[in-house]
Amino acid sequence: MAENEVNEEELELEDYREDEEQIIIQTHERINQDLCGEVIKFEQGCVELRLTTLSEMVADDIGLIHGGFIFSAADYAAMLAVNERNVVLVASDCQFLSPVKFHDEVHFVARVRHKEGRKRNVHVEAFVLDIKVFEGEFKTVITERHVLKLKLLDKEESESGTPVEEES
Repeated sequence: MAENEVNEEELELEDYREDEEQIIIQTHERINQDLCGEVIKFEQGCVELRLTTLSEMVADDIGLIHGGFIFSAADYAAMLAVNERNVVLVASDCQFLSPVKFHDEVHFVARVRHKEGRKRNVHVEAFVLDIKVFEGEFKTVITERHVLKLKLLDKEESESGTPVEEES
């Protein structure tokens, strides 16, 4: 009888636990996380990445990491914060605030700050320990189709004289 009571208590406890919805990455699924950052926290509208710098990222003999790798990780974080299959970057305004060196671990935080129709603005910050090394605003657009499958109807029709059929 005591065993049945325990099972009933466990069932009652389950009733009060919140369902934790797992968010699935819907964009940039094939990114090399060694080069763009590893996801360490993933919530709706917010993501945290960790980029461990590699020798392939080094720009000089002293160990300076090329800023393109920092930007790439920030861009990846912004895309994940939006997390739509066909999200593309259309503009950014960013500042590199402090150099990053070989063996640094860079922590990125990206948050969607503004939504308007298909547009999303994402704020991204990056830190090495407690030093802010990067900050940027990323403007994105969610397209109906993959950016490489979009077509410019007027241009294609005027060149051929007939409409071009779209692939699905």
